[in-house]
Amino acid sequence: LLHAQQPPATIAIRAARLFDGKSDATIADGVVVVQGSRITGVGSRLPVPAGAQVVDLGDATILPGFIDAHTHLTDESSDDWNADTVAGLRRGVPEATLRAAELARRTLMAGFTTVRDVGAGEYIDVGLRNAIANGFAVGPRMLVAVHALGARGGHCDSNGFPYQRFGTESGVAEGIASGADQFRDAVRFQVKYGADVIKVCATGGVLSLGDDVGAAQITQGEMDAIVDEAHRLGRKTAAHAHGAEGAKVAIRAGIDSIEHGSFLDDEAVRLMKERGTYLVPTLMAGEYAGGRKATRNYPPEIAAKALAALDGRSAAFKRAVGAGVKIAFGTDSGVSPHGRNAEEFSLLVEHGLSAAAALRTR
Repeated sequence: LLHAQQPPATIAIRAARLFDGKSDATIADGVVVVQGSRITGVGSRLPVPAGAQVVDLGDATILPGFIDAHTHLTDESSDDWNADTVAGLRRGVPEATLRAAELARRTLMAGFTTVRDVGAGEYIDVGLRNAIANGFAVGPRMLVAVHALGARGGHCDSNGFPYQRFGTESGVAEGIASGADQFRDAVRFQVKYGADVIKVCATGGVLSLGDDVGAAQITQGEMDAIVDEAHRLGRKTAAHAHGAEGAKVAIRAGIDSIEHGSFLDDEAVRLMKERGTYLVPTLMAGEYAGGRKATRNYPPEIAAKALAALDGRSAAFKRAVGAGVKIAFGTDSGVSPHGRNAEEFSLLVEHGLSAAAALRTR
C-alpha cells in the first residue's frame, strides 16, 4: 500500500525583535516561518500555522543569515607563522579536507549561511562546496575561487623559497601566468575545474615572503583580460589589493570588488564610487595580523608589512565610506579564527558605520 508523501515539517521561530535589513530599526514580535528547508514567512506577529513546532527565543533578536565575502575555509592560522608553515607541509589532502569541513561547520554555527571562499589549493574548496550542497557535510553555501590568479613571484605564488623546493615551478594550473593570453587561459582553467568566482592578486600581500605589500603586480592588459574573460563566462571577479595603484588597475578593468584596500587613495576611491566597485575591507585581518590581537611569531619582513597595512587601512576605509563606496562584509577568516567572523561587525562600527549599516554589509 502506497502512503501519501508527508508535507515537510513546519517550524515557527519567535523572538522579541527581528531585523530584516530593510530599515535601520528592528521589528517587534518577530516571527519566521520555515517549511522544510525554505523560509516561507517573515514579519511581525505572523500567525503560526496549525501544527507547527514553535521555537520561542524570548528576549532576543532574529537576524538574517550572514554572508562573509572573504574567507579561506581550507586553512586557519595559529599564533606561530613558522609552526603553521611546517604543519601545512606535513598535512595531506585527506587531513586538510576533514579539517576544512570542521572549519565550515564552525562558520555556519556562527550564523554565516553563505561564504565566498577566495583561494584554496588541491581543489579542497570545490569538494567541500559540493559535499555541503549535497548534504554530506555541514556548512554554509560556498562560492569558491579554486586557485587565485597572480604574477610569478607575487602574493599568490609560492615565493620566498629556493627554486623547486616544492617541485616543479607553478604555472597556469596553479593560477600563475604572464601576459593577457595566459591569464585569459588561467581564468578558463579555474572555471573548468569548479570556480564560481575569479580572484586575482593585484598587489603584494602581508603574509607572503619576498614582495612589497603595496606594489602593483598585474599589468593593465593582463587585468583587462582576466576581468573580461571571467565576465564572459558569467563569473564575478575579486581583486586582492592593498596598494592604490594595483587597485586602480583592477577598478579600471571592471573588477567587481576590491579586497582589503589598505592604501586606497582619493583617486581609487573616486573610481570605485563611479564604477560601483565594492570594497571588502577585511578589518579583522588587520587586527589579527598586525593589530591588538596579533601575537604571531612572524618573520621580520612579514611583521613590518602587517604593521604597514594596519596603519593604512583605517584611513582608507573611512575615505571609502565618506565617498559612498559600496561596502561588502568580509573577514579574511583563516588569518583570523573561523567561527569568530561576527567580530568584523564591531570593527565596522568602530570605523564609522552605524550598527544597522554594518549589518546590511552582509
